[in-house]
Amino acid sequence: MSPLPASAGARSLRRRSLLVAAGACCVLAACAPRPPKGDIAAASRRALPAFVLEGRLSASDGEQAATGRVEWQHTPGADSLTLITPLGQIAAQLDSDAGGARLVSADGRRLEAASADLLLPQVLGIEVPVARLALWVQAAPDASAEVRLRDARGRPALLVDHGWRIDYQHYADDSPQALPARLDISRGDARLRLVIDSWTPLP
Repeated sequence: MSPLPASAGARSLRRRSLLVAAGACCVLAACAPRPPKGDIAAASRRALPAFVLEGRLSASDGEQAATGRVEWQHTPGADSLTLITPLGQIAAQLDSDAGGARLVSADGRRLEAASADLLLPQVLGIEVPVARLALWVQAAPDASAEVRLRDARGRPALLVDHGWRIDYQHYADDSPQALPARLDISRGDARLRLVIDSWTPLP
């Protein structure tokens, strides 16, 4: 399947996306204590191969912002993301697997592409690598990423990966293996803020 070409339909979908709202979103922004300095032993962390994540997000490209809820089911071979407006309506459904990616918008428009990376910008307005995002949201980076700061329990507090900066502002609990509850992902003008309300590991 060839990558999705730029088209009037895709641009229209992006403009029409019910998630997009003018102005910056402050609802997910929160002040977090800075991580302690000094040498801290790294906590042993392992990424979940499959999970369901539910939470709230805001995304901005520096000019426009998108806000809403997200339900994400991730497995080694497939991803399913449901994006929901602040009013509780499904704005978009994005599914991807080895055969490609498919996006259905609230108005029934359908797009297909070789990967979810090519379709997610039609909804959020920013390009985010979905495969790496699955590791970032768990604070379980692979060897190519750089952990620049750790918190007092040895968990990543600041991660840099392929030009992206991931700030972990809060974890679900105080254990070294706790999953993130709030994080801020940015590169240049692109920013994705995510508050995770629940994690469900899958077999």
